[in-house]
Amino acid sequence: MKNINWLLAPEDHDYSASFNYLSLTFPEVEAKQFMEQLKNTSIIQFKAKDLFRASSLPLLDESNKHVNTDLQKIKMEESLSPLLLVRNTPNQKLIIADGYHRLCAVYSLDEDALIPCKIV
Repeated sequence: MKNINWLLAPEDHDYSASFNYLSLTFPEVEAKQFMEQLKNTSIIQFKAKDLFRASSLPLLDESNKHVNTDLQKIKMEESLSPLLLVRNTPNQKLIIADGYHRLCAVYSLDEDALIPCKIV
């Protein structure tokens, strides 16, 4: 089992990537509100398997370029950025606003791994 290193906080570009993603399904004003909320919330941890179950997203394997890149970062003991998550309460689904590929990489190594996240 490989130790996975995490940054203490998401990087600035993670927030802009989250906004771009969220603005596809939410009005811009609401996507901006999510970003402000995410910036101001604390990091908590969830198991990789629980994040997948809550999101209902498919698992991407190492043949995916971005998953492979994250697996290489883990191998080189580089730190990964925490995930940014939004609860889509009406649909009872978790939205992975940023970090889907990181989640896939970590899950492929250890489905019980605790992943730092910000969630609103």
